Amino acid sequence: MRPTFRTLCFVLWVLGLVPFADGRELLAVGTEFPGIYVLDRSGEPRGLGVDALRVIARELGYPVRFEHYPWARAQKLVEEGRADVLIGPYRTAARERRFQFAEPGFYRDSVVFYARTDSANSWDGTLESLMGKRIAIIHGWIYGERFEAMRGQLDQHVTPSVEHAFKLLMAGRADLAATNVRDSRPRIEELGIADKVYRLTPDIDTQVGYFALPRGETHRQLRDDIGRTLRQMRADGRLAKLAKPYGVPLP
Repeated sequence: MRPTFRTLCFVLWVLGLVPFADGRELLAVGTEFPGIYVLDRSGEPRGLGVDALRVIARELGYPVRFEHYPWARAQKLVEEGRADVLIGPYRTAARERRFQFAEPGFYRDSVVFYARTDSANSWDGTLESLMGKRIAIIHGWIYGERFEAMRGQLDQHVTPSVEHAFKLLMAGRADLAATNVRDSRPRIEELGIADKVYRLTPDIDTQVGYFALPRGETHRQLRDDIGRTLRQMRADGRLAKLAKPYGVPLP
């Protein structure tokens, strides 16, 4: 390879115009999602999203590094192309304009309301059953098309975390907490409120979580490669085996 051509390739790689040339390290970002992305006591990332992406990166021949951020920050890093993979977002029309998603999704969530056991709150799936109720919702979360269509008419109390939503609920400052079962179980246990809250039916929605990447040509092949490997892992049972220890449902 002539020196001038090597120099050109290096410059293009630095500018991000030649995707993933020769061992380029992938940067994957996420936030605290129980069962999907968590930091253990030593600060090491683990969870289904981490384990699955490690397998995928190894099969594709890439080293991968994981970094932990607040959810809004993690999304921004991927949207701006400063990170390669966002771990676990739900897929929506609005997010389609910000990211490209590797198909298929790799986990499934039941999105639900929780209420205090000493309350008479209920919901039947209609807007009318939510009127007059103070609802704790988590900043940056998407709750599905039905809930999103109702948002403008609801009394919403935005909180930074699932834990804080339950604290608002228990303090009587919210009537319902809108969250998901996977995130809620460990928070309920940590707060010691298993006998003080209950899950309402019907579910608000069912959402599927994905690996999301920056939009554009530089990440299109990586998106396709991640999707292809995920399909293989689903077909041969490896994804189910990785999910079992975490109790995470698959799509």
